[in-house]
Amino acid sequence: MVSSRVAADAEAGSVVARTYVALKQLAMSFAMKPGERINEVTLARNLGVSRTPLREALNRLTADGFLTFQPGSGFYRRPLEVKEIFDLYELRQHLETTGVRLAVNRSSDDAIAALSEFLSGSASDLPSRTIDDLVALDERFHEGLMVLGGNVEMLSVLQNVNARLRFVRWIDMEGRRHTTQGEHRAMLEAVGRRDADAAVQLLQDHIHRRLDQIVEAVKESYARIYMKPTLVSGASGGQD
Repeated sequence: MVSSRVAADAEAGSVVARTYVALKQLAMSFAMKPGERINEVTLARNLGVSRTPLREALNRLTADGFLTFQPGSGFYRRPLEVKEIFDLYELRQHLETTGVRLAVNRSSDDAIAALSEFLSGSASDLPSRTIDDLVALDERFHEGLMVLGGNVEMLSVLQNVNARLRFVRWIDMEGRRHTTQGEHRAMLEAVGRRDADAAVQLLQDHIHRRLDQIVEAVKESYARIYMKPTLVSGASGGQD
């Protein structure tokens, strides 16, 4: 009896986890439109899950900052707002500059060499690479720098920030690929020299975005978002 209950709990947890991953992808790509109400009935049917794991996954996404919840109304995709994006970039900058100082002090030469090897491999301009691929590679490098610092909690926060910024960074990456590669290399070389001040300055210059740049990126993001079909919104089905 106990073993069957444990197995059932594990399966339920697995369903919630899979549902969360699927919903997070929809949220990050803005298949859920900014500010739109989420139709839980349609979403549960499309994902092939019941309302209980769906609701648990939606609550997790709300806690992670992707959705909002209004009692009596339901879940909504969080709007894409300039102030929020600015705050996330500011948070990212503080996280990463602290993380790179830790990397200078804590990382081994072998770990730095491994990240350098990854950077060299990711620099290749393969024709098959999409903007999604390039953003993913960019995130992996920055998260790799955080790994060098050895603070797993800071890494977890950075991963959440990156996920919430992904669509805007997708827009940003289109015109900056070659520039970012050189900047990444310079940052990693500064870490290898154990020059914390240089690494921090390079990272600050790399991440910093002026408010006017963010305004333009958000405008462009909205233009791209509303070229996509709506998948999960609707006027009914938000509550049991």
